[in-house]
Amino acid sequence: MIELRHVIKKFASRTAVNDLSLTVSRGEIFGLLGHNGAGKSTAIGMMLGQVWPTSGTVNICGHDVTSQRALALKKVGAIFEAPAFYDYLSGWRNLEILSHYTAPTSKARIQEVVDWVGLTGREQSKVRTYSHGMRARLALAQTLLPQPELLILDEPGGGLDPEGIAEMRQTILRLHRELGLTILLSSHLLTEMEQLCTRIAVLNQGRKVFEGPISEVKASRRRVALQTPDFAAATTLLNERGMILGSERGQFISLKEDVTTADVSRVLVTAGIALEGIWLHEETLEDFYLNLVKPPLLPTNKN
Repeated sequence: MIELRHVIKKFASRTAVNDLSLTVSRGEIFGLLGHNGAGKSTAIGMMLGQVWPTSGTVNICGHDVTSQRALALKKVGAIFEAPAFYDYLSGWRNLEILSHYTAPTSKARIQEVVDWVGLTGREQSKVRTYSHGMRARLALAQTLLPQPELLILDEPGGGLDPEGIAEMRQTILRLHRELGLTILLSSHLLTEMEQLCTRIAVLNQGRKVFEGPISEVKASRRRVALQTPDFAAATTLLNERGMILGSERGQFISLKEDVTTADVSRVLVTAGIALEGIWLHEETLEDFYLNLVKPPLLPTNKN
């Protein structure tokens, strides 16, 4: 559904996206992660034909966006940047007006999308009376009007409170499950991406630093949290016994294959090293992300 090949975008002397290649297959929920300025919005702008790539190719639904924009975006719905509505009109009237930008839309279809996003009963209220969450739902309704096969959502939970974020998450999952939509999400909300996406790509300073399934993120490292009053002595002993691959931050050890936490406990207790706690630490998406994008530590200047 989405294929970017060696895409570069430069604004004057600044490179916003640098040699980006990624694919999104039909039927998946794909996450695009990165901090502000990482290149996410520029990449989405190129997918939607609103930003022209300096070089490389952008294919959406099998068509090149730069040469066949209308065909490429015919079955695409998108929330990109802040959605704009006529606040003095009702939600329903806004959808009627906005539908004219894509294709003629029946009243039955408008009612259908209103029901889908949970605005039933408030569709005739003026948009200026809507909460932030209701405006987000109206924006999602707009994306569904042309009966898309692909949704591209840039920060769909931006500005929402925790309840609104949870409601948006459930709506996205329902659209994916019941309508079979392919969905690309751009966000910096790591926990939401972990709950929604099957695969992710991480951008840092315009470059892709990871692309793969969420399951690969969780299985990427076998870390154990180790609590002991003398972490240095414990890790020295475990290293001498050939049980660990390394240690970090004075609290984690990486076990060698076939070594268990029970093995570690037995060795430390036998050696008289106090053990306060030991447990397998499953790396979260946040851990993984921060390890990818954090700058390396500089060597200490001893002069």
